Amino acid sequence: MNADTDTAPVPGSRSWKRAFDDIRTGLRQRELWGHLGWQDIKQRYRRSVIGPFWLTITQGVIALGLGLLYSQLFGLPISTFLPYIVTGFIVWGFISGCITEGMQTFISNEGLIKQMPAPLTIYALRTVWRQTLMAAHNVIVYVIIVAIFFPALSQQYAVQEDACTTGHGLCHPGIDWTILSAVPGFVILALNAGWVTLMLGVISTRYRDIPQLINSLIQLLFYLTPIVWPIDQLYAGGGREGVSWALPIIELNPLYHFVQIVRAPLIGQHIDGASWLVAIGITIVGWALALVVMRNYRARVSYWV
Repeated sequence: MNADTDTAPVPGSRSWKRAFDDIRTGLRQRELWGHLGWQDIKQRYRRSVIGPFWLTITQGVIALGLGLLYSQLFGLPISTFLPYIVTGFIVWGFISGCITEGMQTFISNEGLIKQMPAPLTIYALRTVWRQTLMAAHNVIVYVIIVAIFFPALSQQYAVQEDACTTGHGLCHPGIDWTILSAVPGFVILALNAGWVTLMLGVISTRYRDIPQLINSLIQLLFYLTPIVWPIDQLYAGGGREGVSWALPIIELNPLYHFVQIVRAPLIGQHIDGASWLVAIGITIVGWALALVVMRNYRARVSYWV
C-alpha cells in the first residue's frame, strides 16, 4: 500500500447512488445489526447474574442520589424534580452514548469491515440499536418513579401565572394522552443519532484526534444543558426579562431541544413548537451532510481503519 492510499480516490466510488444503496441495504439487513447490537449488550454483562439490568440499577441509584441532593439545593419538591432528572439522564445517556460510541463505530469494527463486505450503515445502526436497548432498560426507572409520584405529575401548574397562554414561563399541563408525543420525539432523536454516527464515524476514522476533542466538548455541553438543573428556576427567578442573558444561550443549544421533545411529554410538560422546528431542521441538514460524507469517503473507510 503506497503513501497516497489515503488521498487517492477509488475509481467509481464517489456516486450518490452508492451512498444511497449503502444506507438502503443497511436498513434492510435489520436482522444482522439487530443481532450484533443485542450481542454487544449480552457480551458486556456476560456471566453477570442480573445482566443488562445493572443498567437500570445504576441509572436508578444515580438519579435518586442526585435527585434528593439537588431538590434540596434548589428548594424543589422531590415529586416533580425526581422524574425531571430521571428522564433527563435517560435522554442524555442516549445522546452522549450515540456520539461517543458513534465516533468509534468503524474503528471498533475494524475486523468485520476488513473481512466482511457489508454496508457501513450496518455498523452505525448497530451502535444506535445498542444505545436504544440501553435506554429501554433505563426506562424501567422512569416507570417506577411515575407510578410513585403520579398524583403530583398529573396536576396542572405553571411557573408563571400566564405561562400556559402566553408562553412566558413553563407550562405543566400534567401527564395525559400527550405523553405519546414522546414516541415521535424519540424517533427524531434516533434519526439524528443515525447521521451523527455515520458522519462522525467516518471523520473520526480518518482523524483520530476528533474523538478526544468531542469528548471534551460533551462534558461541557452536559453542564450547559438542563439535565441536573431545572430551567424552571430561571423563569421563577424573574421571568424571561430577568434572565434574558441566559435563555438565549440555552435556546441556541440544540441538545436542549432534543432533550425537550422526549422529556417534556414524559413529565407532563408543554413542548415549545420551536423545539420541534429545531429538531426537524437539524435532522434534515444533518442527513444532507452525512450523505455528502458517505458519497465522498465511504470507500476509504476500509483503508483508514
